[in-house]
Amino acid sequence: MAQTESALVEIEVVFAEPQRIIAKRFRLASPATVADALEAAAADKEFSGIEIARTAVGVYGQPVGRERILEAGDRVEFYRALAADPKAARRARVKQARRRSSQAPQTRPKG
Repeated sequence: MAQTESALVEIEVVFAEPQRIIAKRFRLASPATVADALEAAAADKEFSGIEIARTAVGVYGQPVGRERILEAGDRVEFYRALAADPKAARRARVKQARRRSSQAPQTRPKG
């Protein structure tokens, strides 16, 4: 039995790397879950090398579970691990800026 157009849901799966973005549309049997979208992406050669099974995912910037039912037009996003903890990176920048300012020659305002 062939699936009809109404039995399909079109979604987009997106993964962003520093140098490129992978964005592909998939048509899945309805009702489709995030897990179904990930399975479709795993079968696509453009998504090879991405650890789909352990990657955090979301829909339109909101983290979701893999059991979430998708609606037509949803964008499923893979979330990469951060290269550095944002708080630790900020502390390091502040420390470096303080070190630079303490090494700069001190000038007194005239007046």
